[in-house]
Amino acid sequence: MQSFRNIGFISTRIAGTDGVSLEIEKWRQVLERTGRYCYYFAGELDRDAGSSYRVVEAHFEHPEIRDINKKLFGRRQRSRKISEKVATMKDHLKDKLYRFQKKYDIDLIIPENALTIPMNIPLGLALTEFIAETGIATIAHHHDFYWERDRFLINACGDYLNTAFPPDLRSIRHVVINSLASQQLSHRLGISNTIIPNVYDFAGNPAKVKNRQQIRSELGFGPDDVLVLQPTRIVARKWIERSIEIVRNLQLPKPRLVISHASGDEVGDYFDRIREYARNMEVQLVLIDHLIGSHENHKKYTIGDIYQCADLVTYPSGYEGFGNAFLEAIYYRKPIVVNRYSIYIADIEPQGFDVVTLDGFVTRKAIRRIHRILQDEELRRKTVDKNFELAKQFFSYGILEKRLTYLMNSFE
Repeated sequence: MQSFRNIGFISTRIAGTDGVSLEIEKWRQVLERTGRYCYYFAGELDRDAGSSYRVVEAHFEHPEIRDINKKLFGRRQRSRKISEKVATMKDHLKDKLYRFQKKYDIDLIIPENALTIPMNIPLGLALTEFIAETGIATIAHHHDFYWERDRFLINACGDYLNTAFPPDLRSIRHVVINSLASQQLSHRLGISNTIIPNVYDFAGNPAKVKNRQQIRSELGFGPDDVLVLQPTRIVARKWIERSIEIVRNLQLPKPRLVISHASGDEVGDYFDRIREYARNMEVQLVLIDHLIGSHENHKKYTIGDIYQCADLVTYPSGYEGFGNAFLEAIYYRKPIVVNRYSIYIADIEPQGFDVVTLDGFVTRKAIRRIHRILQDEELRRKTVDKNFELAKQFFSYGILEKRLTYLMNSFE
């Protein structure tokens, strides 16, 4: 790689188990094993304090940012007062970016979704100006664009979106996580880009969780109970109704669905809808987001612990930018039910994974296949081992390192 030594990750939040934070950690591991040092700039951080630079206004949940978003989205015109507020906040955040760079002697930055989805418009504008003014080498990592989310389509900030989400500057190399996003970025903005899919460290096997039965017991599951895990946030695009229907149709003695994450940034009535739907289907929801995180955050269990306690993983999303939970289920060698969302069809399915698939709804055929996998230990072992080897070939850290090397060598 080029002689970049100090790398700065920049995002609204670098904490917890959301997809962006998880990918940052994977990139950190690859960069640091090649001799780099990584530092973090965000509104919420759970990284080492010595390498972290927290600016509360960078968070999308900061009251000032929430107010700006309220005045910019869902309407066609903004006031002069809001324009001035955006400009003031942008200048404040840009000053903090300069201080971050100076403090850690940053020579390459990696904005993580901060130039992609307008959760914090002043931060995106500040980053754009900072990059334009300094010419700093930048790898902009784009997870999901604003045009992919309905809530951003009606807005009073088209000028901001065209300027910074994402910007087209000479010192930026753009990275997307799937082929459809690559095509859209090229088609809409004429920006060339590199595809780096979400990855996992398939070079080794996960350490076996020592207290599996204890964890299952704490969650209310006996040795013979089937633990079905929905390893996602509770948001509408995850189509959790399908998981509830799967549990119902499996006709388990104790029909329960374990959900690992809370609602996150896409708040609304969906959580109430899911609770009511589960009641009507006579399926108990077991919500464990308060238990899940990293041990460094003083959480009781990691998501890896919960995967290892699961018998079946459900992933019936209607839309995903890529699919972290899919790779995690494969890594922990768990059978998985997946809805054939567009990115799965385009970038994952062609590799030949052996999973139970849905086409938008739960079928008897899918339920029969799940029953067979749960009951046939040899079939289950062959299936999960095959999937692990395929993921190791196509979605490993080696793929990430190879493409990051190419990008870093492209800077002159």
